[in-house]
Amino acid sequence: MNTFYQAHAIADVLTFIKENELAFVFISREDCGVCHAIQPQVQEILKYLPRIHSVQVDAGEVPEVAGQFQVLTVPALLLFADGKEVMREARFVQMSELEKKFTQIAENY
Repeated sequence: MNTFYQAHAIADVLTFIKENELAFVFISREDCGVCHAIQPQVQEILKYLPRIHSVQVDAGEVPEVAGQFQVLTVPALLLFADGKEVMREARFVQMSELEKKFTQIAENY
């Protein structure tokens, strides 16, 4: 089950980042098997980190997202703190490392 807020325009993503102190952006594509495989794992991690707010955007539906955030491959996982990118992972993500990074940023921010 997808619990990420869904953005349907680049303006939605930018507003989300601006309005949330810790904003996680999950950039995917409908035809991306890796995206579908890791999304539930990322959602499970974020359940325990309520300070991090999350949004998902489909790069196929909103192609501007790739240029805006210089994304060359999906999935791209971006974490912003006060509008500044503080973490980036792409394609093959180690969930244990991702959880450590999320926790460290959420606790120290």
